[in-house]
Amino acid sequence: MPGLGTSFGRGAMTNHWIDVKNADAILIMGSNAAENHPIAFKWVEAAKQQGGTLISVDPRFTRTSALADIYAPLRSGTDIVFLGGMIYQVLASDRFQREYVVEYTNASFLLDPAFGFKEPSGSRTATSPGGIRRRRPTTAPPGSTSLTPRGTRFRIRR
Repeated sequence: MPGLGTSFGRGAMTNHWIDVKNADAILIMGSNAAENHPIAFKWVEAAKQQGGTLISVDPRFTRTSALADIYAPLRSGTDIVFLGGMIYQVLASDRFQREYVVEYTNASFLLDPAFGFKEPSGSRTATSPGGIRRRRPTTAPPGSTSLTPRGTRFRIRR
């Protein structure tokens, strides 16, 4: 993480592990943290013991996936599609802190009415055999951040 090294003197996370312990939901994407970072993963396990939800998004079924409350297997190379879907859901459902975005970020395009996403019905998203998007509106209640149903298969549709 060169940007963090330039800004803060080291290329590592800038939050404390206690933040992970107190999280309502933890999304681990493309990492087998349970095996590769066992000391750090104890904080994830502490969050789960307090009722937190662990979401594993990975094409491989790993030890982390086995411990997850929600496992979302996606096809290798479709992670950008998955992240785009998350962004779309957050913006479409107005589930972000607009005041914070205006005051503390450079994401002013979120406020421009001309900015938008192509409707996912014809794009590369997870669909059922009938072509209907499969998703769970988990951006609904505060504190709920799991963004995909268990077992959804992500495929590139051409």
